[in-house]
Amino acid sequence: MAISLASFAKINIGLRICSLRADGFHELHTVYQTIGLRDIVSVSVGRGSGIEIRCDDPRVPKDSTNTCFRIVERAMQVLKARGRVVIEIEKRLPVQGGLGGASGNAVAALLGLERAVRKQLSAGERLQIAAEVGSDLPLFLIGGTVLGVGHGEEVYPLPDLPVIPCVVALPEIAVSTPKAFADWDKLCGSAASAYEKGFRDSAKLTPSTHSDRMLEFSREISAWLSAVPITGRRRSGVSAIGGGRAENLLLDLVRTGIENDFEKVVFPKYPEMREVKRVLEQSGARYASLSGSGSAIYGLFDSRERAAAAAKKLSRHGTHAVVTSTLTRQQYWKAQSS
Repeated sequence: MAISLASFAKINIGLRICSLRADGFHELHTVYQTIGLRDIVSVSVGRGSGIEIRCDDPRVPKDSTNTCFRIVERAMQVLKARGRVVIEIEKRLPVQGGLGGASGNAVAALLGLERAVRKQLSAGERLQIAAEVGSDLPLFLIGGTVLGVGHGEEVYPLPDLPVIPCVVALPEIAVSTPKAFADWDKLCGSAASAYEKGFRDSAKLTPSTHSDRMLEFSREISAWLSAVPITGRRRSGVSAIGGGRAENLLLDLVRTGIENDFEKVVFPKYPEMREVKRVLEQSGARYASLSGSGSAIYGLFDSRERAAAAAKKLSRHGTHAVVTSTLTRQQYWKAQSS
């Protein structure tokens, strides 16, 4: 019998690209947030051997390069399980969209495999296998609001955001993450060169040191998340007055200035994506941002009605947009266990 699981998407709330590490990855700092958009992944185990990937989307690889293939292959070894594994992926999320679709698919396949073979990995084994397969995978073993560091694979649960209405715009553009990183390196290299020549007025382009960027992001996140309820109101270094908890969180988020560094290199190449963000902001989004390296762009709203109106406006402009909401950790795991 096939085991079917929801494979949820994520967005990035802020993303700092820091120094290039010895292993070839950039040090990253980000806050991941799971949202209600999803694929469906089904796993069955029968007689025989091998792993088969089935998917109607031609952009999804069916061989050993697929993250589902790689994580199941590794998990079968650790579980000492045998059989032919068939993984069916019903794609609803975009490929190369910055929503973590492939990573979420892999974690859903891992969880489905455990149920199918009636064996369970320890939490530590799951996280280790996920990190070996890909940077974004471990976040889907936590769900909700998650701090990601390292190259994104080192994850820590944060206090959950409340459920916030969200619009995800999906321009028909495939952004290459390796190319986006390469463009970032070129931008930083050019800025460093200008600095070395004495053009200190180019402050916006001059790259901060690794420790400076770490500290900057830490302060921004702390200022946003340290707000605590006091007698029905919120207190923080950037406190908002009036409105509900979700609205105040969004106002706090804007005031901290948390941004996605990829916007600096992706938007100049794809100005239509910058326009999508502008439409979201003009339509009432309290916070709008690129997710990952794109191409998905999301907006957080203080009401479902405003989110629906924004999605409708984007559709009139020719950009597919869907209304969803953030998922708390409890909601995420409840959906996985049903």
